[in-house]
Amino acid sequence: MHGGHMLGFARKCAFCSDEIQHRILMEQGTVFAVEDLYPVTQGHLLVIPYRHTLDYFSMTDEERSDAQRLLIALRDQIMRYDSTVQGFNIGINCGPVAGQSVLHAHIHLIPRREGIELFNKHFDYLTSRRS
Repeated sequence: MHGGHMLGFARKCAFCSDEIQHRILMEQGTVFAVEDLYPVTQGHLLVIPYRHTLDYFSMTDEERSDAQRLLIALRDQIMRYDSTVQGFNIGINCGPVAGQSVLHAHIHLIPRREGIELFNKHFDYLTSRRS
């Protein structure tokens, strides 16, 4: 539990549950990072605010700023330790119609490698369109 921010949502929200605490890889102020349980590539991570809030647009300026710092720190670490990574997708889905499956704000950091297809076609809009 981070300063009590997760109280009251443990039974309803996967990102507010006590269980996710054991999966935290890195923290930055008001946000934390975990591995996506349904990765589309190896190393697919999520950046999540501790505070339960619906989506990117309801995040505070501080949460968005902390998320930005954490995304850069995660990218730097991935690039340092995995030479196969050649690029990234950063994705934010806002609302079920836009593909948001957990109604708690989160940002996807998806490492990309040449010639490696996405595992999960739920993110098929990230595939390159070649004619």
